[in-house]
Amino acid sequence: MEYKFDEVGDVLKIGLAGRLVAACSEEVRDQVAQRLERFPNILFDLSGMTHIDSSGLGVLVQLLQRANAQGGTVKLAALQPHPRIVFDITKVYRVFEIFDTVEQGLASFAK
Repeated sequence: MEYKFDEVGDVLKIGLAGRLVAACSEEVRDQVAQRLERFPNILFDLSGMTHIDSSGLGVLVQLLQRANAQGGTVKLAALQPHPRIVFDITKVYRVFEIFDTVEQGLASFAK
């Protein structure tokens, strides 16, 4: 799993590439959690994420809960077909705002 952090105004855009699975989910959670205090609004760019398992889903939900507790939120953008199937089967898509493009996701924070 590769990840890249970009500050876009008061939003932290996090690009994830590869597989968000048990082997790396704790590391991703810890890296993002360190930045949550400064950036309670997060947009995950999932255009490069090829796979996600239950541990990866759990991390995203945990980060959403932490962000909400700080008055922020976590949104997702550019979810690819294979990971989208996991979101659909588990119904996790119900707890996130998911946008087709990163641009749409970033624009949603301005509203």
